[in-house]
Amino acid sequence: MAAGHAAGYVRGAPLPSLGEWTEKSRHDFATQVDRSAEAMIVETLTRLVPGSTVVGEELSPSALRAGEVVWVVDPLDGTTNYLHGYPQYAVSIGCVVRGALCVGVVHDVVRDLVYRAGTGYGAWMGERRLAISPITEPRHALVGTGFPFKRLDVLEAYLPQFTAVMRASSGVRRAGAATIDLADVAAGRLDAFWELTLAPWDFAAGVVLIREAGGIVTNLVGEDDVLSGGSIVAGNPTLHRWLIDLLGQARHTGSD
Repeated sequence: MAAGHAAGYVRGAPLPSLGEWTEKSRHDFATQVDRSAEAMIVETLTRLVPGSTVVGEELSPSALRAGEVVWVVDPLDGTTNYLHGYPQYAVSIGCVVRGALCVGVVHDVVRDLVYRAGTGYGAWMGERRLAISPITEPRHALVGTGFPFKRLDVLEAYLPQFTAVMRASSGVRRAGAATIDLADVAAGRLDAFWELTLAPWDFAAGVVLIREAGGIVTNLVGEDDVLSGGSIVAGNPTLHRWLIDLLGQARHTGSD
């Protein structure tokens, strides 16, 4: 409900003019549309679940593990895409209960597709149950990624990884909205995914989707607890292991 209302609002809102953009930092923009969508989500979630906490980039990121029920919200993932009319952006809501991710919803705004998952209930797009890709041969794999556009200091570490994956796979894609990328992994459209500089609100819902679709999501060193933020590596068990190893090798090669 909360994601759907926010997605409907974003879809119908006039596109902000350049003068209405707020530049929070280099390459990182926000508008009144983001803020209004966020307010709608907060009002809905806290009304439906009294006493719950909502965290996000503009809210209370330090409270991620502080409450019994914590919502992890990105009201408009892919803001730069949205501002340029590039049709790849989404509303994302994850839920953490007693410190564990257990529910995720990603609403693809442009396509009006709703992805949802809950621990033990599977991952779904509408009435279709999602399953990760069965591809296990890296040379056949289509791999998603995200550039460290907010952390240009990480480019030196990222570029050797990008090169290694390009050489070993059938292709690499970067569309600019991690929430949709992760939904694509859960749906089997992408065979694997990695990114180095994500915050919890960028991936919380997507992690639940992939895990419930049969995939694995860890940080770059293979740890399951990803809520502290940072790196994400996802895929089926075979490609996840391959990608973890390949990225590690590229990281060590790049540091030589």
